[in-house]
Amino acid sequence: MVSYDYAQRKGVKELSWGDFGSLAAQLAEKLGLFKPQVIVGIARAGLIPAASVACYLRLEMFPVRVTRRVNDRVVYDKPVWKVPVSGEVSGKVVAVVDEIADTGQTLEIVTAQVRMRGAKRVITTSLVAHTWANPAPDVVALVTDALVVFPWDRMVVIEGKWQPHPEIIAALEAQRQNSTE
Repeated sequence: MVSYDYAQRKGVKELSWGDFGSLAAQLAEKLGLFKPQVIVGIARAGLIPAASVACYLRLEMFPVRVTRRVNDRVVYDKPVWKVPVSGEVSGKVVAVVDEIADTGQTLEIVTAQVRMRGAKRVITTSLVAHTWANPAPDVVALVTDALVVFPWDRMVVIEGKWQPHPEIIAALEAQRQNSTE
């Protein structure tokens, strides 16, 4: 599966802030069984569940930034590093948290760097995962092949006005076109 190939998604799963809260709590409960000592959150959107899980489990959290985007637009074919892994992970059990595992590539890249920084063990974690994520995360709150609309992506400010996120509109159109072909 190609990242951002929204035409191949099966339906739409819109998450409210309440849904997010419930999924983040489930993620914390599942992750807690692995006894992580520190959380590494993948910026941007992965920091939202990472911060929640870190608060729920009363753990330190360190952000990293690996992305295909600049200013919310996809510009790189593969994720590139913007903020590196903290040395604080050395010798610890580390949970790497992202909001969604689509291809699995971002979690894989971050996990490799966390290991290189000396983590004792790494648990990959995502709020949501698609079945085709390879590698799949170790801990997930929701597995779905639907187009997931997170509450923070539903509406964005464009030229001073709240508007539906252009990427979500394009994704819905791609799905619609794919279903009529």
